[in-house]
Amino acid sequence: MNILYLSFYFEPDLSAGSFRNSTLAKELSKQVGDNSFIDVVTSQPNRYTTFKIKAESKESIGNMTIHRIQLPEHKSGMIDQANSFRTYFVQTLKITKKKKYDLVFASSSRLFTAYLGYVIASKQNIPLYLDIRDIFVDTMDDVLKNRALKTLVLPFLRIIEKKTFFYASHINLISEGFKPYFAKYSQARFSNFTNGIDDIFLNNKIVREEEELQSIKQDTAKETFTITYAGNIGEGQGLHKIIPQAAARLGNKYKFRVVGDGGVKGLLENELKQFNVSNVELLPPVSRERLLEIYNESDFLFLHLNDYKAFEKVLPSKIFELATFNKPIIAGVGGYAKKFIHENVDNVILFNPCDADSMVSKIKNYEYKNVERQEFIHKFSRENINKEMARSILSYL
Repeated sequence: MNILYLSFYFEPDLSAGSFRNSTLAKELSKQVGDNSFIDVVTSQPNRYTTFKIKAESKESIGNMTIHRIQLPEHKSGMIDQANSFRTYFVQTLKITKKKKYDLVFASSSRLFTAYLGYVIASKQNIPLYLDIRDIFVDTMDDVLKNRALKTLVLPFLRIIEKKTFFYASHINLISEGFKPYFAKYSQARFSNFTNGIDDIFLNNKIVREEEELQSIKQDTAKETFTITYAGNIGEGQGLHKIIPQAAARLGNKYKFRVVGDGGVKGLLENELKQFNVSNVELLPPVSRERLLEIYNESDFLFLHLNDYKAFEKVLPSKIFELATFNKPIIAGVGGYAKKFIHENVDNVILFNPCDADSMVSKIKNYEYKNVERQEFIHKFSRENINKEMARSILSYL
């Protein structure tokens, strides 16, 4: 049996898609057995232009072969991303042209990886299993501000979406908030395997229990509290709409540390200048090992989504990362993400996206404490989720 596994991001890249798919592919490789083969087609690490790391273009690990496609240089702009996806699309078709598969699995946030899976699966008349991490058409409807461009692009995207999802045998929705949108694709089976917590976070033992107890006493008297955000700095996160405004209102008792890069980092920098704040530190992307240290050095961990209607359906992977620490989380989210956090995650300061006044007020009135989230950690272990999802995928062979 041969499986084609499509994921635009894969290790050693730094992104939620990479972390999810690298571990899932390995679990799939274990379960499928020695007499079956998995072709992973992905890209060379490209998530951040400021974090360069090279990987082998072709790598064999047991019954799994990883093909990494070299993409053109890009800076996360829309045109750059379109060119990157086009290169990935064309090169994947070349790699798979003369191969016969029994199943295509595609993990997709930007629709075109899912569509690529449809093109190959429909041509070979085999099952297509989709892992949907975002509703791309919904997001583009919010993000595109040019009305003429929206009129041209959205109908085209909807045609691709309809073809892809109506062909799929199985659609996994990473967020239950997506369910109403996908109700019309009744021919497919559905599942809800969420993001999970990676072992690197589960095994994080830098902060000892005695130190945690001591820190509770110390933190209440601290002169400066550090609020850390780590990840993509894009339109979807909307950091430029919240961090400069909140930093100016909170003053020097609170320091923001922003670790990462992305398409609107320049916009964030401009807003920081406009608000003339000195309590925000911008750092480039770092390895996950260094990220653990930064999180442990912080007092609050920060998560934010822009105030777009499309984002009311999503479930950010960042929640699963941050909740493994005993630190209080500051989360500016709405819709399903807000509901999920309220039901599953303790010790969270919740506020509506882009509402700096509410965020500042809640932080100032918060009584600092550290809380272990053992129940959450047990429930959302990536290892357990991957085992169940791999069994679901293999059921189509």
